[in-house]
Amino acid sequence: MISRLLNRINTLTLVPRQCVAVLRLKTFDTSTPEGRSKERYRRAALTALAQAFAKGVGILTMLISVPLTLHYLGAERYGMWMTISSVILMIGFADLGMGLGLLNVVSEAHGREDRQAAAGYVSSGFFMLSGMAALILIFFALAYPLVPWPRLFNVKNILASQEAGPVMAAFMVCFALNLPLGVVQRVQLAYQEGFLNSLWESAGKVLGLLGLFLVIYLKAGLVWLVLAVAGGPVLAWLLNSLVVFNYQLPRLRPRLKSCNIAFARKIFKIGLSFFVLNMLVKLTYSSDNLIIAQLLGAEAVSQYAVPAQMFGACLITMNMVLAPLWPAYGEAMARGEMAWAEKTLKRTLGLLLVVVGIPSGLLVILGPWLLKLWVGGRITPSLPLLLGFGIWTLILSIGSSMSIFLNAANIFQFQIICNVLTFVTSLLAKVLLARSFGLPGVVWGTIIAFFFCFLLPYSIYLARLFANRAAESSKKIA
Repeated sequence: MISRLLNRINTLTLVPRQCVAVLRLKTFDTSTPEGRSKERYRRAALTALAQAFAKGVGILTMLISVPLTLHYLGAERYGMWMTISSVILMIGFADLGMGLGLLNVVSEAHGREDRQAAAGYVSSGFFMLSGMAALILIFFALAYPLVPWPRLFNVKNILASQEAGPVMAAFMVCFALNLPLGVVQRVQLAYQEGFLNSLWESAGKVLGLLGLFLVIYLKAGLVWLVLAVAGGPVLAWLLNSLVVFNYQLPRLRPRLKSCNIAFARKIFKIGLSFFVLNMLVKLTYSSDNLIIAQLLGAEAVSQYAVPAQMFGACLITMNMVLAPLWPAYGEAMARGEMAWAEKTLKRTLGLLLVVVGIPSGLLVILGPWLLKLWVGGRITPSLPLLLGFGIWTLILSIGSSMSIFLNAANIFQFQIICNVLTFVTSLLAKVLLARSFGLPGVVWGTIIAFFFCFLLPYSIYLARLFANRAAESSKKIA
């Protein structure tokens, strides 16, 4: 019994131990399958560490900037800034998923060692996103004089009313510039250099913070503050692009002559699939607060949303584990090394049971005490609600791992069908169970729908995919 338990623990901790074992700056010899395997784990480990660093920098800059900005702007102007920031986040999918499509095709070309195709994809993606950015700015410029910006953001202060339109314009310019500049992020991720990506992201946040200090020192207006804070990341991506496309990977520098209609069509097709998937995910998992507000009242939203945010912290670790594996899966499968991808997925599922399952379980037990410490006695979640959040966090991480594998394999039709079924079923289940059981019914409705319409079909699909691969391998050997 003890021996079996030790073997199980050894299996679950294999991936992190492999990552630690290969953690070094020097690359491995990628001329052999074993060397490529070690190099993928090395890059995944470096990316995870860099993401943790970037997350820490983000939290630190937020802790410093929020009180400074709130004091400098006042409640109404700060509220307008936050509202406009939310609007920009809502249109974050305006690239129609083409950024993710570019990530997939470049990692595939990298796996095939097809440099010409990689250069064609990067150039096609860059000019497609540049065209989209131009269209967004043209549309915004035409709409700008027609929109009553102060009334839209419901500001009464004279200064805030004067700044509402220009502030929105400043945000839109930064947003549009980020579309083509974001190509460098996708290239670095595709080449499994997400650690460099995270370091530049951190630099952008620091530049934004320095810009904030400068604006406050000069006593400049909100428009300049937006350009400083939102422009910091834009400047970082611009510098990153100059370094990557002029020194590190000059062969991938976007050139109009390298554009290819077939490449552009493929990026758009894959990107559109990602766009549909992302929209379905947002509709499914962003409707909870709206349902609660309609059925149980606005006060109940707080009782649900605050514990949900607490459990959401567990997903930070999940993202650190899964994000670096997406391009690694794509590159491995493009080389025909499906066995590595399959083995890594299975090990990752086991790893998530530990790094997400254990913290989620602790939050179920310690949740009431932690919430009291965090927000006082205003939030009093029931055990069924906390247990539901704990189970939901774990199965979401498992489902996300499977989804990332299928994303890297360009398998979309099956995913879209499952996500449509999950959306419809979860909506009905949330409403019915919320009426019968209150707040816990919402999260348990999500769990039921996700398990039967997402997790179970994905598990069966992957089992068949791996079985077919094993059969094909046996035939080749025979």
